[in-house]
Amino acid sequence: MSAHGTVRLPGSKSISNRVLLLAALAQGTTTVRDLLQSDDTERMLDALRILGVEVEALGNNAYRVTGCGGVFPNKNAKLFLGNAGTAFRPLTAALALSGGSYELSGVPRMHERPIGDLVDALRQLGADIHYLGNEGFPPLQISPAKLAGDTAQVRGDVSSQFLTGLLMALPLLKRTVKVEVVGELISKPYIEITLAMMARFGVQVVRDGWRSFTLMAGSCYVSPKEIYVEGDASSASYFLTAGAIGHGPLRVEGVGKTSVQGDVRFAEALEKMGAVIVMGDNWIEARAPASGKLQAIDLDCNHIPDAAMTLAVAALFADGTTTLRNIASWRVKETDRIAAMATELRKVGATVEEGADFIRITPPVSCSSIHNPQSGIDTYDDHRMAMCFSLAAFGGAGVRINDPKCVAKTFPDYFKMFVQVTQSVPVIAIDGPSASGKGTVAQRIATALGMNYLDSGALYRLLGLAAQKRGIALDAEEQLATLAGQVDIRFEGADIRLDGAQVGDELRTEEAGSAASKVAALPMVRAALLDKQRAFRRAPGLVADGRDMASVVFPDSVLKIFLTASAEARAERRYKQLKEKGMSANIAALLQDIQARDERDTQRSAAPLQQAQGASLLDTTPLNIEQAVQEVLSRYRALESK
Repeated sequence: MSAHGTVRLPGSKSISNRVLLLAALAQGTTTVRDLLQSDDTERMLDALRILGVEVEALGNNAYRVTGCGGVFPNKNAKLFLGNAGTAFRPLTAALALSGGSYELSGVPRMHERPIGDLVDALRQLGADIHYLGNEGFPPLQISPAKLAGDTAQVRGDVSSQFLTGLLMALPLLKRTVKVEVVGELISKPYIEITLAMMARFGVQVVRDGWRSFTLMAGSCYVSPKEIYVEGDASSASYFLTAGAIGHGPLRVEGVGKTSVQGDVRFAEALEKMGAVIVMGDNWIEARAPASGKLQAIDLDCNHIPDAAMTLAVAALFADGTTTLRNIASWRVKETDRIAAMATELRKVGATVEEGADFIRITPPVSCSSIHNPQSGIDTYDDHRMAMCFSLAAFGGAGVRINDPKCVAKTFPDYFKMFVQVTQSVPVIAIDGPSASGKGTVAQRIATALGMNYLDSGALYRLLGLAAQKRGIALDAEEQLATLAGQVDIRFEGADIRLDGAQVGDELRTEEAGSAASKVAALPMVRAALLDKQRAFRRAPGLVADGRDMASVVFPDSVLKIFLTASAEARAERRYKQLKEKGMSANIAALLQDIQARDERDTQRSAAPLQQAQGASLLDTTPLNIEQAVQEVLSRYRALESK
């Protein structure tokens, strides 16, 4: 696939839910524009309405919120918040300091996500909170209490949402309160977002680095009248990576160098991998490195915890081993993201090492080795898993995402937008019988059009050669199919390498051709090599020759040619080729071999040699190579002009 164009990002989830709660707590009416439309924001909107806050939908992702001045009208309510951490944690803090009776619950996974550190901090301020299930985890029962205390301590190394929730709720106490952070504060950029949004609503926080935060008495939220939500910088990561591995350029609008979101620094990480990045105030653009391939990195990802997940999949397309560090927070997200990412990356062929706070990814031998697992990619009801692994499709074999609807949590239209900026790379498929000249014609067409070239026959010859080197019989179907999935085959310009060793003229011998014809007749072998062949489909295009390129491997080819010639003409051409290379040849034997191979290829059960539906016939018996090339080019250009 290739990727280019422009994407307008949906609103940031982190900013959207912060702004909604602050607007509800403020004095006055706030018009919120460009709000993210997702499950998480719907949970917050529903909760605010249940609490008695007046929320009016204006259309075009805009809402009018009438603030309650820190006093929720409804003092008794049950709130179901799904798996929305950006709603659950801040609402827990705000309701605990608001003097009402509330029950907060969510989906089973939310009840596995820790909240004890936030509850402990709130209790230090006098909050009355009880666990309805396991200690330290939702669901929660909040009761009215006499709030007292001017200092609270909160751990900073589990989730920044604890500190965010606490800070946003402190103005409800109407006194000077200090929050001390215990341990290292992770995900600092998200706290920067919190402080910036609080400032927009008139509340300034005095900070001592990342060690403590003080809110002065008399602080209260006042509506800014109107506020726009930035595009989601975490969501930008998928499209920027698509631009970097799909050649690009691909531009995302809604975030840029003036963004308040820390995840905008994902672009810097991608740049370290070699991607070409250009930034404006409200846009970022990415394209592939000049070399065409990303490079592995070793990175502390504390500053981009969510977007770092995208780097794990980008590592599939990088040279070397990528290590992502300081990502312990992945363990307490919508799923255990370190474990989930490791499992799914292994499915597509990567070698993965995982630790308490790191993941290390060694990609398959090449992009063409990225698998499309039969079981598909599991998402664990985690929107970011689904969006990250959509990028594995750039490996050429495609990928099936199980439960793609989970992206509704933050980006309901993700796959629709992904399709709009990714294009299926055009393929010219040239099929035909042995010695019809399709290889030479296809190579020259690829050169003329600047496209990639696939000699599918070489794959089968290489497999036959590899089998002979390992002593595997050419009719041992299961062993050959296993070998097909394991063998390292690389096309590097004019060089062809088998298990790292360069192979040359031995692939063009009649013995190699005969072996190829035999292994190619085996259904399990053809199936095993299918993904390897499709992986050659890379921008700007592919010219593929073989026996079933148009019918099986690339049935959506933009141009299908069935190239043929009389058996006699093909035998004579093969004879001349071999003599030019100084190899012995007998034209009568060649003719007999070609006729036998035609019979075998047309009668085999797996992908028999035949003119594919939609393919046009080109008989080259009376044509030389140059004439055949020009004829195919003219047919392709005629299609382009339509």
